[in-house]
Amino acid sequence: MLGLSLIEILAKIGQIIPSAPRPIKRVSIGKRLVFTVLVAIAYIILASTKLYGIQTAGRGALSPVISIILAMQSGTFAQLGIGPIVTAGLILQILVGAKILNIDLNDPEGRQKFTLASKGLGIILAIIEATGFVVSGVYWYTPQVVSAWIKIAVTLQLIWGGILIIMLDEAVQKGWGMGSGISLFILIGVAWRFFSELLTPYSVESGGEIYGLIPYIIVMARNGALDFWHVFITRLARGYPTIVGLATSIILIIILSYLNAARINIPIVISRYGGIKTKVPLQLLYVTNIPVLLTGILISDIILFLNLLQNRIGVEVANKIRSYLTPPTMYHFIYSPWTSITYVIIFLVLCILFGLLWVEIAGLNPEAQAENLINAGLDIPGMRRNPKILASYLTRYIYPLTVFSSIVVAAISLVGDIFGSYGTGTGILLAVGILFNYYQMLLYERTIEMYPMLKRLVGG
Repeated sequence: MLGLSLIEILAKIGQIIPSAPRPIKRVSIGKRLVFTVLVAIAYIILASTKLYGIQTAGRGALSPVISIILAMQSGTFAQLGIGPIVTAGLILQILVGAKILNIDLNDPEGRQKFTLASKGLGIILAIIEATGFVVSGVYWYTPQVVSAWIKIAVTLQLIWGGILIIMLDEAVQKGWGMGSGISLFILIGVAWRFFSELLTPYSVESGGEIYGLIPYIIVMARNGALDFWHVFITRLARGYPTIVGLATSIILIIILSYLNAARINIPIVISRYGGIKTKVPLQLLYVTNIPVLLTGILISDIILFLNLLQNRIGVEVANKIRSYLTPPTMYHFIYSPWTSITYVIIFLVLCILFGLLWVEIAGLNPEAQAENLINAGLDIPGMRRNPKILASYLTRYIYPLTVFSSIVVAAISLVGDIFGSYGTGTGILLAVGILFNYYQMLLYERTIEMYPMLKRLVGG
């Protein structure tokens, strides 16, 4: 009862901000693509518009991993990014999965209430995070002399930017666009960073060398001062892009493209059609990039709140904790091996735990899959149509596949970070997964438009 009342309270808060109506009929793929592009442009404008009243975004600058995972841009209207809405969704999903909140997500009314509750909690978190950024003083060199009115104005801008991002994401998810706004904003952030590391023609530090790899090589070659070892390796020590990082990025993209398409087939029989034998394909990356995404969100939120609280707990304590939660590079392994090893262990363990948790709360566990097979009139050869028997059989595949795929995506993310891949290893993992999902959606939508009768067969 308490859980239900909490959901209702959050749902009421979620109704405060305008909600895009669902389209009356399926929007054509062309219009959905145009709407998605417009939403992307709106996000880029938010991420490029500096907050009025701040002196610097540098003191509030975020690590690349946090910026990418939460689609945040320091000192802009997109400072909060997707942090409030994904954190709210993650919290509520865990509470529902743990049966702390009693709500049926299979019921349309329950799903609608859950969505509104996520918006409501997202608004609350946006207010908390915006206030935290301002109170921490990250936007001013001497926060104590800044007037209260300026601080209130900056807080309202941050909240407004966070709410706009929530509204854009909701409009895309309701069928006006393709996929979700969250995925779209993450993809934009990864592409933004990838091309900035490749093409940025200026230095990120005063008096430093050129940041972008291609402009640096051109300028150094023109001056006759090109150091190949520096271009290949040692620029990584300063956090600058290298040729090794570019090669790592390309290799990871190729590997991930293959893994996203790879399947493991389970033999089945279709009873309703006279026992025709076929196979049900399970994706090799069974949990896709979800474990890394959830792990990254958790670590990013911890670091984010650590940054906001460092004035209270002390800079040294904050830096010490932060060092164990920061993705290591080759140089970290050389000069700070135990810190790097600790991060790798934490990251792998969290990815496995989140992978197993996601399988349970997303209806991908053996019991749910067994029910789906029976409801679809499918049998496994040599086994009775009993949910428990089928679930025990599927357990041999699903849980080992979950652990394996969680370790694989975690390892790919870590390798990318260690060798300085462009857009970070986590960013590339997320971007390739998102692009693959967009490809599948476009293929599905195109097929449905060409063969409308298929809507009845697939339930479209």
